[in-house]
Amino acid sequence: MQLLVGLGNPGDQYKTTRHNVGFMVADRLVNDLDGYFKRLKKCDAEIARLPGAMVAKPQTFMNLSGRAVQKILKFFRFSPEKLWVIHDDLDLPLGEFKFHFAKGPKIHNGLTSIEETLTTPNFWRVRIGIDNRTKINRIPGDIYVLEPFTLEERRRIKIIVGKVVKELIKKSIDTKDGDDDQTQTKPKP
Repeated sequence: MQLLVGLGNPGDQYKTTRHNVGFMVADRLVNDLDGYFKRLKKCDAEIARLPGAMVAKPQTFMNLSGRAVQKILKFFRFSPEKLWVIHDDLDLPLGEFKFHFAKGPKIHNGLTSIEETLTTPNFWRVRIGIDNRTKINRIPGDIYVLEPFTLEERRRIKIIVGKVVKELIKKSIDTKDGDDDQTQTKPKP
């Protein structure tokens, strides 16, 4: 079984921001597989159990994601190697996404929080490009990620979220009926 964690900020005011693309993927994944989220206060997260995977959305703010992820790993007894963190990435242009093990963007406070709290970089990253800035209007990243997607960007990100979900199902989730704890082969990066 794998643990997939979509990063974002809780609250309606952040729902459509670029920083919440991890939540968008988690929501779509759970919806597509007919699951549902349930709040688990002791883990500071919303959790959905699916065949072959657990999906979580930390209810801490992005910069404190490590606290919730550590609680989830400990409570459900996951090792960091079974962790897949789905997040926005300013190092990638809007429309691109990548899967990497123990390697991610130069700067991402949510990932930094997770690495510092777990004391390891050894987990999967699902990097979703959100950068659509022009050279003329180069808004600082910390401001840009908290802005909502434009209407055109929302259309594009909806397509990308669908593609990411399909890849996640292929790479990380055992969707066969039966034992949720079947051994997984190491997914391709």
